[in-house]
Amino acid sequence: MTTINRWSASPWRRSVVVALAGALPVLAFPAPSLWWFAYVALVPWLLLARSAPTGRRAAYDGWCGGFGYLVAVHHWLLPSLHVFIFLIGALLGLLWMPWGWLVRRYLGGTPSPGRCAVALLVLPSGWLLVELVRSWQGLGGPWGILGASQWQVAPALRLASVGGVWLLSFLVVAVNVAAAVLISVRGARMPAVATVVATAAATTAAWAWAPRPQIDGRTRIAVVQPGVVAGRDSAELRFDREERLTRRLVGQDVDLVVWGESSVGYDLADRPDLARRIAALSRATGADVLVDVDARRSDRPGIYKSSVLIGPDGPTGDRYDKMRLVPFGEYIPARSLLGWATSVGKAAGEDRRRGTEQVVMNVGHGLRIGPLICFETAFPDMSRHLAEDGADVLLGQSSTSTFQHSWAPGQHASLAALRAAETGRPMVHATLTGVSAVYGPSGQRLGPWLGTGASTVQVYDVPLAHGSTAYVRYGDWPAHAALLVLAALCAGEGVRAFRPRRGGPEPEPLAPPARTAHGSPARPGR
Repeated sequence: MTTINRWSASPWRRSVVVALAGALPVLAFPAPSLWWFAYVALVPWLLLARSAPTGRRAAYDGWCGGFGYLVAVHHWLLPSLHVFIFLIGALLGLLWMPWGWLVRRYLGGTPSPGRCAVALLVLPSGWLLVELVRSWQGLGGPWGILGASQWQVAPALRLASVGGVWLLSFLVVAVNVAAAVLISVRGARMPAVATVVATAAATTAAWAWAPRPQIDGRTRIAVVQPGVVAGRDSAELRFDREERLTRRLVGQDVDLVVWGESSVGYDLADRPDLARRIAALSRATGADVLVDVDARRSDRPGIYKSSVLIGPDGPTGDRYDKMRLVPFGEYIPARSLLGWATSVGKAAGEDRRRGTEQVVMNVGHGLRIGPLICFETAFPDMSRHLAEDGADVLLGQSSTSTFQHSWAPGQHASLAALRAAETGRPMVHATLTGVSAVYGPSGQRLGPWLGTGASTVQVYDVPLAHGSTAYVRYGDWPAHAALLVLAALCAGEGVRAFRPRRGGPEPEPLAPPARTAHGSPARPGR
C-alpha cells in the first residue's frame, strides 16, 4: 500500500497508475485467457480508490480506471477508430465515478467489520450497474463484461445457467473486494473470508443442484469458413470458395450447413443465379444452407445484414434482419455530429438498416434454429428470447476479418460458450475468417476451433437438450437484485443525512448574536 501511495503522489502520475490498474483485467480474457486472474485483477484499482485523499479524488480514480478498462478490452478497435477509441473510453469511463466514490466511502480509512461487510454487497452491485448501463446497444453493447472472462470454467458456466453472465460478474467483483479487504484492513478479515467461503459454497450448490440440460437428441451441423479473401472481386471469389468447400459435404449426412457473416455480398433477388447455385448445394448435401447476405435490398431502401435460409428449391422465405448494429462499424450514432469519424478511421460510410424482430427458423429434420449476427452474440437477452421461442440450436454468424491479428476473434468465439450455458442450448459460432467454434448445451467446447488461418469446412456432432434453465425462466435477476441493493443504499444515506445528530454541536442561530456595549458578542446565560 505504501508503494502505491508513493507512486501516486502526483495527481497526473496517480491518474496514469489508476488507468493502468483498470486495464489489468484484460489479461483474463482471450487471447491470454488467464481466467483465474480476474479474481484479483481489480485489487490494485480498489486499493488506489480506497486510499484517495478525498471523495472527489476517489470518483476521479473511478473514471481513470474505467477509461483504462474500456480501452484495454477494446484495444483491437484502435486500427479502425484511431483516436476515437480514447474519446469513447473517456466518456464511458465516467460511469465508474460513483463506483470509485463508493470504494472510498466503504473501504477508506479504517473501516469497521460491518462497513466492510456492506462493501462486499454494495461494490459488486455498483459494478453490475455500470455493466448494465454500458451494455445498452447505443453505448456499444456488452463487450468485455467481467464475468465473460470465465467462459471456459465449468463451475462458472453452471452459475451462468442460474443467473447469466451478470451473476458471474457480481461474484468476481465480490472476491476482488474480499481480497482487497484481506490485504488492507486487518480488523475486517472475517467478512472477507466469509465472502470467499460463500462464493465457493454458491458455486458448489449450483454445481450440485442447478438443473442440468438433459441430452435428448443429436444433429450434424457443418461450418464453412472460407478464410481471408481480398481484392476487388472479393465477394465473387469468396462465394466461389464457399461453394467449393460446401461441395465437400456431399455424402456426409449433415442436417444444416452454415456460412459466416457477409458470406453473400449481393441481394439474392437481384442475383437469382447465386440463389440457384446455393439451392444446388442444398440438394447435393441434403441440408438447408444458412447464408448471411450483406447488401442493398431490392424490395426496400437501404443496406441490411440478413440471415437467409436456402433449401433445395431456393430461398425458403425464412429471413432474419440484424437488429443490433455495431456503433461506428455499421452505423454512426448522431451522424450529423459524429460523421467526421469516417475521416479518421474505418467507420461506416452509410448506416445499415435494422431488423424489427427475432426469428426462429425450421430447417427440416425436426430442427429449429435461432440466428444471431455478429456482436449480437454478446447480448444475453437475445439468446434467452430465442430459447424461449423454441430454438433448439443458437447460431451466430460473424466475420471479424478486420481484426485478424488481434485478440478480438478469440474473445468473440468465447461468448458463445456463455450463451450456450445460460440457455441450455448448443451454440454454433460460424465466421468467415475465424475463430469458428461450437459449444454444447452446458457451454462445453465441441470439436476443434477453426483459427484465423483456416480455410476449411468442419462437421460437428451437436448434442441437443431441452427444458429451461433458471436464467431463461427468471432472466436478469442478479441485475435486479443489485438495483435493489443500491436503492436501499440510497434510502439509507438519505435517512442518515436528515437524521438529527445526538450529542452533536448546537445548531447555528438564525440571527446574529446581540452585541454588548464593548462590541463583543453576548454570551448565552449572561
